[in-house]
Amino acid sequence: DFCFKELMQNDNIRKNIIAALLNVPASEVENTKLMPTILRKESKDDKYGILDVRVKLKDGEQIDFEMQVEAFDCWANRSVYYLSKMYTSEIKEGEGYDCLKKCIHVSILAYDHFLDDKECYRRIAFCDTKTGKEMHILELSKLPPEEKNETSLLQWMRFLGGKTRKDFEEMAKKNSELEEAYDVLDKLSADEKKRLEYETRQRAIRDYNIGMLTAERRGIEAGRKIGRQEGREEGRQEGRQEGRKEGETLGVSRINQLILELSKHGRTDDIVKAAADKEYQEKLLKEFDL
Repeated sequence: DFCFKELMQNDNIRKNIIAALLNVPASEVENTKLMPTILRKESKDDKYGILDVRVKLKDGEQIDFEMQVEAFDCWANRSVYYLSKMYTSEIKEGEGYDCLKKCIHVSILAYDHFLDDKECYRRIAFCDTKTGKEMHILELSKLPPEEKNETSLLQWMRFLGGKTRKDFEEMAKKNSELEEAYDVLDKLSADEKKRLEYETRQRAIRDYNIGMLTAERRGIEAGRKIGRQEGREEGRQEGRQEGRKEGETLGVSRINQLILELSKHGRTDDIVKAAADKEYQEKLLKEFDL
């Protein structure tokens, strides 16, 4: 996701990716403006939203791009929440609803989310696609074998899912848009500051995985405790099952969200500290209203 954010800083690459998603010529995407990625809180009890890349088009439409490397249990709820918050943030006090513009959420997933099919791309619309909200889901892990004359979107998906320098070089030879993106990545790899930022992000992902494992263990333990209590009232076996489910939900979901928020803010040291210090973990949960 670090490299993706850097790619999207390039106006031409940003325009070409959006054109591929909307299935229109790049010439029709006249203007793309990067916007602040933190969605404001409407009240003190509201929840912050932090997007990966947020773009505003010439006609006022907005697109939120989210690159998700690791599987996330509450991905669907989180995506709909961010899309809705982006939509409602357009209107200001005193304005009418007619000022609301179309908002699009794009999830680029490096794992299988929809397990019952092999579709690597899907478009989900909530209402009239000309005026409302819609989601584009790109599951890179489901890409089919390469074929001739693929769509621009499929080519971008293959590029975003590339693993080695050789992969990028081969794709760059076939498409001038991808060649430009590859040049940006090549320069990025030679930039010492950017390389350190990338390594910091990679460390955050490793810390995230460690935190998730710790959260899962704690969730299971909490589930066992609740299960024993439920078992006294409704039977040992039923109580353990209910307790385990509740414990896992309580332990994993909240910690999962906390680690994600800390990672977004670059607070990698807090991820490790929270995994080892329960009191500090509770303090962070309160800080992020989780």
